[in-house]
Amino acid sequence: MPSKFASRLIAWQATDGRHDLPWQRTRDPYRIWLAEVMLQQTQVATVLPYFTRFVELFPDIESLAAASLDAVMRVWAGLGYYSRARNLHRCAQVIVTQHGGRFPDSPETLAQLPGIGRSTAAAIAAFAYGAHAPILDGNVKRVMARHFGVEGYPGASAIERQLWQLAESQVPDADIGAYTQGLMDLGATLCTRRAPRCETCPVRASCVALREGRVVELPTPRPARARRVRETAVALIRDSAGALLLERRPPTGVWGSLLSAPEFDLALTDAELERAIEQRCGVEVEIEGRMDAVRHDFTHFTLVIHPRLVRVVGSAMVSETAAVWCAVAEFVSAPLPAPMRRIVLALARHDAPAPVT
Repeated sequence: MPSKFASRLIAWQATDGRHDLPWQRTRDPYRIWLAEVMLQQTQVATVLPYFTRFVELFPDIESLAAASLDAVMRVWAGLGYYSRARNLHRCAQVIVTQHGGRFPDSPETLAQLPGIGRSTAAAIAAFAYGAHAPILDGNVKRVMARHFGVEGYPGASAIERQLWQLAESQVPDADIGAYTQGLMDLGATLCTRRAPRCETCPVRASCVALREGRVVELPTPRPARARRVRETAVALIRDSAGALLLERRPPTGVWGSLLSAPEFDLALTDAELERAIEQRCGVEVEIEGRMDAVRHDFTHFTLVIHPRLVRVVGSAMVSETAAVWCAVAEFVSAPLPAPMRRIVLALARHDAPAPVT
C-alpha cells in the first residue's frame, strides 16, 4: 500500500498537475534525459524554447553524438551552467559507443554517465522504464524538508542523507511516473520557495511545517557567507567592417568552450592594454572608449565586466590560435555566455545608424 503522502500526490497530479510539457507523455529516454538536464537549476519557462530548438537540430542520441561540441554550445548559449552542455554531448557519445545507442534502464548505471547524478538518473529511469527509484532535486528537498519537518541546511551531507531516506520511504510500488511527476509539480507550482500556496496543497493535512507554522523557516537556508565580487576588463576588438575578435574559452571552468571577448587585467591603462592586445593577438590596435559595466551573478560570486572599445588600425590577421572573427550578422547566433551576449548586442545597437526622421 502506498503511503497517504504518495496516494494524495498521485491523485492530485492526475487532476491538477502539469500534463502539457513537450517532454511529457513519452517514454523516450532521450527526450526525458534532455529535459531533466536542462531543468537542473533552470525554470520550465526558460527551458521550453531551448528544448524545442535542441530536439529540432538533434532529434535523437545519434545526431547529438555526431554533432560538434561547437554546434551543441551554440544551441545551448544563454541557458547557463555550460558544463551541462559539455556533459550532455559527452554522455551522448558514451551511450552511442558503449551502450549501442540505448539508454541503460538501471538508475545505478545511468548515474555513472557524464552529467547524470543520482536524482536525474532516477527521474529518467522512472519516466522511461517505470523504475522504483526516489528523486531528490532542489524542489523535492524543499517539499520533504517542510512536509516532514527536517531542520538543517539540505546541502549538508547529514541532512541530505536524511532527506534521501525519506524520499526512498515514500516511493510507491505502482504509478511511479505519476508520483515522480507529482513531486516535481508540487515543488514547482505550490510548495515554492517564496509565497507557497499551502491552502491548495494536496498533502497539507500531514505537513509538519504547516502544522507548526514553520513553512517560511524550512528548509533551513544556506549558512550566510560573504559574496565575492570579481571585476575584469574585456576588449571589444573590431576591424574596419565591424567584425569582433572573440576567443574560445578553455573546455573547463566558467563558460567552458564558449566564445568571449579577450579578458584583461582591469588595472591596465589604455596604453598598457594596447600593448597587451598587440602581444597576445598580434594586431595593432587603438583604444576608442568604454561601455557601461555589466554585472552577472554566479552561484557563489558576482562578476563585473568592464568592456573597452578597441579598433584595429593595422592588419586584421591574428596570432592567437583560439581567436576567431565574428561578423556583425553572426552576433545573435554566436555561442556566447549570457552577459557577453548582452555586451555584444549593446555594441551592435551602439553602432546602428540613427533612424531617418
